[in-house]
Amino acid sequence: MKSQITAFIKNLIMYDYVLFGGAFVLFILFVILGLILRKKIAIALFFILLGFSTLLLAPTFGYKMLHNYLFKNTTILIKEKRLEFTDAIVVKGSIQNTSKFNFKECKITANVHKRSKNKYRNYLLQFKTIKKMSIIETDIKKEELRNFKIIVAPFTYPRDYNITLGAKCK
Repeated sequence: MKSQITAFIKNLIMYDYVLFGGAFVLFILFVILGLILRKKIAIALFFILLGFSTLLLAPTFGYKMLHNYLFKNTTILIKEKRLEFTDAIVVKGSIQNTSKFNFKECKITANVHKRSKNKYRNYLLQFKTIKKMSIIETDIKKEELRNFKIIVAPFTYPRDYNITLGAKCK
């Protein structure tokens, strides 16, 4: 847990600090406004609750939305092939940088999920990964399309499966 927190803090960018600082300043302003209006209890309580909800929700949702905007990318599954003499799957795909910034590195992940004939069960099975493999691509320029290959091994699942691709870039 400590290593995850240190890695998170290490990977923060300037925009994250501005977002967190802005949320904290809004929290302080709403609490001060609530204290000033303490004679009108309903309005004061509203501003105090608004301040605490800003302190909790603004950094969380703001971080997600900010990183989705700044590091927008598109991953495409081109081809997947199960190898016959080895317990592995070769996944070929491409990643495109669709943001306005260059990426230093992207962690591309291939997730393999079970598949069934029931569409509702398929929806639930997409959250349960059988096998997961990742690679890291570095220095992807704006609007650059880069092909990659991921080998998912060992893979011994005998039935039907789905493969999804995702990428987290910075």
